[in-house]
Amino acid sequence: MYYSGPESLPSILPVFPLAGALLLPRGDLPLNIFEPRYLAMIDHALAGQRVIGMIQPDEAAAAGGSVEPLERIGCAGRLTAFMETGDGRYLITLTGISRFRIVEEMEVATPFRQCRIDAGPYARDFTADAGNRQFNRERVLEALRAYLSANNLTIDWDEINRADNEILVNSLSMAAPYGVREKQALLEAADTTKRAELLIALTERELGATIGDATINLQ
Repeated sequence: MYYSGPESLPSILPVFPLAGALLLPRGDLPLNIFEPRYLAMIDHALAGQRVIGMIQPDEAAAAGGSVEPLERIGCAGRLTAFMETGDGRYLITLTGISRFRIVEEMEVATPFRQCRIDAGPYARDFTADAGNRQFNRERVLEALRAYLSANNLTIDWDEINRADNEILVNSLSMAAPYGVREKQALLEAADTTKRAELLIALTERELGATIGDATINLQ
């Protein structure tokens, strides 16, 4: 399905609160679904428009009662790949469409949470590379090289060189091993250029950390 603007998104979305998981427009997020309430959420999405809202828990908010506070900004994603395993899990991929703001959480009978959302403030998300004119690709690559060297990481440079600016920055942001607050800041960055600047700053801050051998792949 083609999403042309905020009006093409459902006004009410099932939401998946997951700390540290970042979905960005046109990025692909693989997920392993095993909790019964989220299996039900996937069934619900498959029966409808196949759109789910990824959202992070709000760690700064004071928890009250049994309902975990949510950040106000998330990202809607379309379920673009689905596989059912033999042990009852779903392996899915969400492809980011647009960020949204939570207007209100609905009172629902479903085991998963649902929210009324507004994607109007993020109309530019529906156009690839919006706000990308001042992007400095070489600065991102320099920070990436330094981080890889400091942490003994490997990466597919052919894939990096083929990626356009938006895919490069969004994929690195989604794969970066940062915490909830950093991921939320990357999500809320105004455009590709601002997100790249923040990613560089976070990468430079983390250059002293050693996280062992790993391989980063662009989604």
